This record gives sequence, structure tokens and C-alpha cells, in this order.
Amino acid sequence: MVSLTTPVCDFGWPAPDFLLPGTDGQQHSLASARGPKGLLVMFICNHCPYVKAILERLVADCRELRDHHGIGSIAIMSNDTAAYPEDDFPHMQTLARTWDLPFPYVLDASQAVARTYGAVCTPDFFGFNADLQLQYRGRLDATGRNPPQPDTPRELKQAMIQVAASGHGPAEQTPSIGCSIKWRQD
Repeated sequence: MVSLTTPVCDFGWPAPDFLLPGTDGQQHSLASARGPKGLLVMFICNHCPYVKAILERLVADCRELRDHHGIGSIAIMSNDTAAYPEDDFPHMQTLARTWDLPFPYVLDASQAVARTYGAVCTPDFFGFNADLQLQYRGRLDATGRNPPQPDTPRELKQAMIQVAASGHGPAEQTPSIGCSIKWRQD
């Protein structure tokens, strides 16, 4: 497992569109996933220990962002499923049902969306404002793969609440850390 960190936020970068199949049987795009105040695009997968460690908090935060702050969310799985079968579509469907995900979980089988976004790891977060301009490219919080502490600031959630309220993300952001995207060896 290779751990990588994300690049710094390129404020104002426009969200590239996509159309990807979801575990719910629907096709999802920027338009279908966004909320009235913004959109959180997340690159995650099933097998990554960093994702497993934060999934409960991520689900709760995304539900709150959707229900109380007008921020939509979508999770994209871009790993090579031939090399990592735990990340395949049937396993994605199981994870979505098990966790009752409050956002679409979609498959980027070609890996084109991950390349377009410049995703480097799981989890990798891209927080966009209502105009779909990038305002956050940081971590969920400081825990990494460790259990959360009660006083750990919820950096992603607070940043997206700020984006919903003002259209702008925080000037100071700490990069996310996680397992590398598992690129196909073509």
C-alpha cells in the first residue's frame, strides 16, 4: 500500500462533468449530484484502510451537509477492479446498502474521471461551491487511519459549511492522505 497526499486547492477550478453508473441503478452527473449550495466529489473505494477508518464519520457528515446546508455529495470509485476485486461493482453495491450511503456511489471503470480530476488517493475530496468552482481539497480530519478523538475538528464538514454559507473555502487546508488510486497497467 502506497500512501499519498493530495495537492493544494486550486481555488476556482471548474468541476469537470461526468456520467457514471451508480450502485442504485441510475446514471449520475454533476447536475444530478449537486446541491443548491455546492457539491462534494469524493474518490473512495471499498478496500482502503483510510476509507474504512472514516466511513462512519463521512456518511454522517454528508447526510448533515445535504439535509442542513444544501451540499450534495457523490463518491466515485476509480480503482482497477481486476487487480482489486474487493472494489468491484457488486462489492460497491453491498457497501452502499450496508452503510445506507446518503450519496450516489458510482463506478469510473475507465478511470477517465479520476484522471480528469487529478485524483491521487482514496479518500480524495473536492469541495465545490454553488457555481461548481473548487473551494476545498483537503482531508476529512486529522485522524487518518486512527480512531477519532471527541475533540478532533471536522475539517471537511466545517469547510463545506463555510462554502455553503459564503461560496468560499478556507484559505488554510491540510491535504488528504490515503492509499494511491490503483491505476490499470495497460
